[in-house]
This record gives sequence, structure tokens and C-alpha cells, in this order.
Amino acid sequence: MSLALDFLLPPPPASYKTDQSHVVHAGLTATSDRVLEPVGPGFFAYARRKRHNRTFSEDERHEAEEKAKHIVEEETVDFEYEEVDPTTVNTDPTNWKQQDNYAVLGLTKLRYKATEEQIKKAHRRMVLLHHPDKKADKNDDAFFKCIAKAYDTLMKPETRRQYDSVDFGMIAIDDDVPTAKTEGDFYELWNPVFEREARFSNKQPVPTLGGPESTKEEVESFYDFWYNFDSWRSFEWLDKEGAEGADNRDDKRYQEKKNRAQRAQLKKEDNARLRKLVDVCLSVDPRIAEFRAAEKKQRNAKKDAKAAAAKAAAEEAAQKAKEEKLAAKKAAEDAKAAAAAAKKSKEAAKKNIRKEKKNIKTIVQENNYAVAGTASPDDINKQLLKLDEVLEKNKELEQLKKMRTDFEKAVADGKLPEVFASYAN
Repeated sequence: MSLALDFLLPPPPASYKTDQSHVVHAGLTATSDRVLEPVGPGFFAYARRKRHNRTFSEDERHEAEEKAKHIVEEETVDFEYEEVDPTTVNTDPTNWKQQDNYAVLGLTKLRYKATEEQIKKAHRRMVLLHHPDKKADKNDDAFFKCIAKAYDTLMKPETRRQYDSVDFGMIAIDDDVPTAKTEGDFYELWNPVFEREARFSNKQPVPTLGGPESTKEEVESFYDFWYNFDSWRSFEWLDKEGAEGADNRDDKRYQEKKNRAQRAQLKKEDNARLRKLVDVCLSVDPRIAEFRAAEKKQRNAKKDAKAAAAKAAAEEAAQKAKEEKLAAKKAAEDAKAAAAAAKKSKEAAKKNIRKEKKNIKTIVQENNYAVAGTASPDDINKQLLKLDEVLEKNKELEQLKKMRTDFEKAVADGKLPEVFASYAN
């Protein structure tokens, strides 16, 4: 059996040898763990079936029914047809730049909100109603041309955006904005204004004005967005004619320069208009007043708490100073009293010492000066000198009391000379 390959094999590596049964040209790399996450429509379909406990056929049938239901809903979306009076709209096709394209097609209620399908339906209806064949004068096709121009303008994204930038039918509505003195519900007055202005935003979605329950962060985010509004309005629709059809290159460039300058000026004026509008809204927003009042209350609460803490600290310091003053006064009084008591005690001690010394001297003098036998004047002097020495050695009150007690007992026992001699030695 032979095998024919319809492609060429790559040449063998240089290390390959025909006489070898096999050769290892490279080793396998080490294995490593990888985290695999299920993604994609297949996984979502699997998760949907698991969640609703449906089989493949049940899930396919359910999805088909949902899709069909969605298509039916889209097909039933319609709008209210408006009657258009040709005498009230532009009927001069040469003046197409100034015509209200939405009014020509009967879309004044929808305007920039009109979908492509709604524009097609409105155009089809207007063509059927105002086709030249339906008129007595077959050559009267002026309004029909206006209808065609309106349709061409609104069906092209670029020209529709240019027209929506200056939609003539919205001028009166856009200019009808509340002032700082306008009375009424703030949210009912200003919500429609910002909903209309939101159509010019490059950034989507646009934050809404919200309501009285909006948080401070939401309100601040709303005003930050509008104070930094990124508008796509370009005002090309108002360009002066002549730039494209000018034969002279210099004339064409000059006209283009004038148009760019006019657009820049209109853009600047529109930005100033929008900023003024936001300023007025901010100035009358009741939530801002509430936030400021809450912040003021919080600041005052902190200030009051700080003042209360300072007052409490001052009172505590004053109380502490008062207590310290009273304590110092009491300590001084106690020290004075203690000093007086000590002085009194010292005086009393001195008095008692003098008293004891006097008693001791009296005992000695009344008992023959503690001399055994007859005391000569010379003996008396010696005894008095000894007594002075004894009293000098025993200065303390307790010593003197003991000495007096010993002398009184010695007198009672008739041994005063001996006891006196023991003290004198």
C-alpha cells in the first residue's frame, strides 16, 4: 500500500541520519499550570440553559420566540402623523437652506429624536400627498422639491448633524429657558432644558439633572459635566454660499476663511450661552442651598465642638488652678499651723524642761545638796557645779523626767548622795 501526499514535507534537520532508527532532536518543555476561563456565546448559551434548566431544543425555541417578539415590537413602533400646511412651511426650493426640514416632513414633535425609519415613513406619506401628479398644475413641483431636499438632508448623517446643529424649529424652544426669577418647580422647569441640550453632547450618556433625592456627588458630577461640556455643534449649515462654486481660488479660500471665523464665533457664543444657562440653574438649585446649609451646619458643629472643647479645657484649667491655689493656701495654712504647733510644742517642751530642771535643783537643794553629812560651803559649790554638768549631759525632757523620778525615789530611800554621784560620774 502506498500513500500519496498532496503537500511537501519539510527537509529533515541536519542531525538526522538515515542509518539510525530514531533520533531525539529536541526535548519537551516542562509543564505549567494555566487558568482557563470559559467565554464566548457558546458558554453564555450553556450558562443560560443551565440557569433555566432547558434542553438544547427548548432553549433554541425560546430564543427564536424572543427574537420574533422583538422584531414584531420593532415593526409596530410608529408615530403620530402630523398634518402639514404648505402655506406655513417653505415652498421655495431655492431657499432650502432656511427651511424647517422636520416641519416639511411633518416631524415637528419628534425632530432630532426621529429615527431613520420614521423619516422614511414621513417622507413616503408626504410624497403620496403632495406629488405633482395629484395637483391640477402638473408643473407645480416646488413644495415637492422641498420635501425631497428635506429628506436628502435628514437621511445623510453628516448633513443631518449640520442641520440639527442649527435646527430652526428648535430656536424658539431652546431660547425658552427659565430665569433666576421664574417661579415653579425647579425640576419640572430645568429637566427639559438639559434634556434638549444633551443632544449636542459628544459624550454619552449625559447625566440627568436628577431630583431632590440626588446625592451631593451626583449633583456635583452633573454640574462638572455641563461646565466641561463637549459639544459637537459646528454651525456649518450657516456657511455663506460661494466658497464651493467660486471660480477664483483666492475667492474660495477667502470665503472658507470667513466661514471658519463665523463658525468659531458662533461656537464661542453658544458655549457662553450654555455656561450662563448652567450658572443660572446652579444659582437656583435648591439642593445646592441644602448642601451648603448642611456643610455650614457641619462646620458650625465642628466650630462649636472646638469652642466647647476649648471652653471645657479653659474651665478645667481654671478649676485646676483654683484647686492648686486652694491646695497651696491650705498647705501654707497647714504649714503655718504645723509651725505654730511645733513652736508651741517646742515652747511647752522648753517649759517642761525648765520645770524639770527646777524640780531637780529643788530636790538637790532641799536634800542637803546630795551630800552625806554636814555640807560645807565648799561642798555646796562643788555639788552645784556637778549638778550643772549633770543637767548639761541630760538635756532631753525624758532624761530629766527619769532623773527627777530617780532623785525622788532616792530621797524616799535615803540614797540621794549615791544616786546623785552615779549621775555625776
